[in-house]
Amino acid sequence: MRAAIYSRVSTEDQAKDGFSIAAQMKRLNAYCKARGWQVASEYVDDGHSGRNTNRPAYQRMMSEKDSWDVLVVLKMDRIHRNSTNFTLMMDNLKAWGKEFNSTQESFDTTTAMGRFVMDTIQRIAQLESEQIGERVKVGMTQKAKKGKGVLGSGIPFGYRFQDHHLVIVPEEASVVQQIYDDYLGMKTLQEIADDLNARSILTKKGQLWQRATVSNVLTSPLYIGILVWDGIEQKMPALALIDPIVQNEAIELLGMRQRSIQSKAVVKHVAAKEAIHV
Repeated sequence: MRAAIYSRVSTEDQAKDGFSIAAQMKRLNAYCKARGWQVASEYVDDGHSGRNTNRPAYQRMMSEKDSWDVLVVLKMDRIHRNSTNFTLMMDNLKAWGKEFNSTQESFDTTTAMGRFVMDTIQRIAQLESEQIGERVKVGMTQKAKKGKGVLGSGIPFGYRFQDHHLVIVPEEASVVQQIYDDYLGMKTLQEIADDLNARSILTKKGQLWQRATVSNVLTSPLYIGILVWDGIEQKMPALALIDPIVQNEAIELLGMRQRSIQSKAVVKHVAAKEAIHV
């Protein structure tokens, strides 16, 4: 039988003994050898949560289903921490004529009792995952209230993480300051985006600049030293790149231009209706 062995470790799991990628793979290969199964492919998702299926190795494994007969994991929570996703996967495996094997739980997925026990354990794993999420959020809320610099998600342009803290990236900071200078110098959002793209300056996600991304830079409180997480404002003056007065001017100009655009649209609409009735 051809086996696809899958291992996963998330940020939360990295501190736990026995969940390292190397440890999982060693045990999975040994298990397959003992069962007389050929390891067709190894799939590894390092640093990915099991709460969803947005994992590159997992997606690739499912797309390559014709190359294996049984999916083998160390524990069920390595493949999914969400009972709905686990159930969908099991339905797909059954439809494809594939088997599933968890080395530490050893259940027979061809029997009703085996499927029931698997579903029960998967729901327990989901409960544990959700409880961990709740505890993490409580901890982050407390840190935010103490002004510890809790960031929601994604690293903003102009900064990078160093020792678990945001620090300024000088070359990106100068781009942020130039965006403000250009906008207050009466360039449009699109003109600024076009200029950045022409200079091969990419966003933090490695994408081209758009009007919306430029607007986000002009309105983000982080650039005046205020980090916001879950509605909690954390004053971080050391991270300020722009004077609050300058940002207020940019925000006011954004509002004026938006109102002007809306006013012109209304006038155009009224003129078009009047033309119809002439």
